[in-house]
Amino acid sequence: VQTGRLVYRIDRALCLHGSISQEPMPFCTTDPFMERARLVAAHLDGTYSVAELAARFGVSRPTVYKWIARYREGGAEALGDRPSVARTQPAQTAPEVEAMVVACREAHPTWGPRKLLLYLAKRHPDAPLPAPSTAGAILARHGLTKRRRPRRPPKHPGSVPLEAGTPNAVWTADYKGQFRMGDGELCYPLTVCDAHSRYVLSCHGLPSVEQYAALRHFDRLFREYGLPEAIRSDNGTPFATQAICGLSRLSVWWIKLGVDHQRIAPGRPQQNGAHERMHKTLKAECARPPKRDMAAQQTRFDHWRAEFNADRPHDALAGRVPADLYTPSPRPMPDVLPEPEYPGHYEVRYVSRDGAIRLKKHQVFVSQAIGHEHVGLDEVEDGVWSVYFYDRLLARLDERTWKLTA
Repeated sequence: VQTGRLVYRIDRALCLHGSISQEPMPFCTTDPFMERARLVAAHLDGTYSVAELAARFGVSRPTVYKWIARYREGGAEALGDRPSVARTQPAQTAPEVEAMVVACREAHPTWGPRKLLLYLAKRHPDAPLPAPSTAGAILARHGLTKRRRPRRPPKHPGSVPLEAGTPNAVWTADYKGQFRMGDGELCYPLTVCDAHSRYVLSCHGLPSVEQYAALRHFDRLFREYGLPEAIRSDNGTPFATQAICGLSRLSVWWIKLGVDHQRIAPGRPQQNGAHERMHKTLKAECARPPKRDMAAQQTRFDHWRAEFNADRPHDALAGRVPADLYTPSPRPMPDVLPEPEYPGHYEVRYVSRDGAIRLKKHQVFVSQAIGHEHVGLDEVEDGVWSVYFYDRLLARLDERTWKLTA
């Protein structure tokens, strides 16, 4: 009570001298103790309500209640800042136990915290051993651990520049965004173009992006127009997957045919800009409005493709039409897929149905996309192997970890 009266008298004196403004004022950052004392004094005076005190001092009402409760519990001394760290740590590991853990680690440098505690528990059953996480913190504090580098997911290799100096040097492929036809079914137009001439090789409506339907469609294109040097696509299904090097059943088939697969960088559709621009025209002229069913929609695609290739002048081609520049590829589609030919010093391994190979009694997972195929392993360093599929370098294999690095 005496302390409260003292704070009250100080506050009244400050008010008479004009030290407390009538405007809302937040806690002073230089002396928060005096601001809290003034707030409590104003409350003891009974002139202001809690809401009015909060408005005058620029704080919230829970803050006003907090300091009033602090004052009632401990007097004026309770208005100071409290330490943010506990003064005592009752669960702290005893120094002798900590020394025991450190000594055991020095005797067995390769053991982890869990193994060390199991070892000590058998020899010191009555010792209050810490948890494995605490033991790990003790070892780190004494510099007996090595921080592992975080494991990063495989990155996209990046796209190569689009260079199409001749017809069939690069084909671009993509799915135009699906849309619903008049009968309620979805249509996924698969489009394939020649990057040099802008010739639309195919615009075919499919009910899904299922890989085998795409494979059958590319088989027809290869037999009609021949094989290109490369095919450029995005990283979506069915062109690529999350497997090593983005391998999919479709891209594996392209590799076996000697067709390079170029993937644009994720989130960079401008790297296939001409194809995306063609899609804009396709959407405006064929999908708005859509036809009643797939057959009618495909008829519309065929008419649009014929007009785009033979009648529509292109600014990028100096006013010419794609049909003036495109010629089929001189590389025919083979009737039988060629088998891989690896150099004689390669270690040839069979890839199981599950996508794994065996090397020196170790089983290493590569990819299910190349199941029932053969890969070649070239030892480039002592215990480091390059893994090839046909002429494509897939990854490096390190015998120290038996893991693949793309």
